[in-house]
Amino acid sequence: MTDPLSVFPIWIVAIDYVLGVIMWTLIGRVAMNIFLPEDSNWFFMRIFVKYTNPILRVFRPVTPGFLLPQLVPLYVAWFFFMIRFYLMPWLLGYSVMGMLSFPLESDITFAIYDMFYDKPEN
Repeated sequence: MTDPLSVFPIWIVAIDYVLGVIMWTLIGRVAMNIFLPEDSNWFFMRIFVKYTNPILRVFRPVTPGFLLPQLVPLYVAWFFFMIRFYLMPWLLGYSVMGMLSFPLESDITFAIYDMFYDKPEN
């Protein structure tokens, strides 16, 4: 397994991590909004709404009016996915890398693999 830091410069990995955290936070907000209203008093919902509302405001001019308000964060998360999957590799001169080539998701995948499959032998 290849460590993303050995393949990409640290600044690319840092940008991808930031974009990935924003993308997954927006997706998390949509998932929580299935069960909770936006104005819920639950700590995590308040935090997700507080930190994603400024991002949603930035994307308001390109957000179609016919979208249900609960799906707007998912629509905006799609932009972050497209930037990470297509724009960043293209700007950096790479071909499209594939789903598990994202540094953030690769590190999470490696950590899960190490937890469950790299058991020391006795």
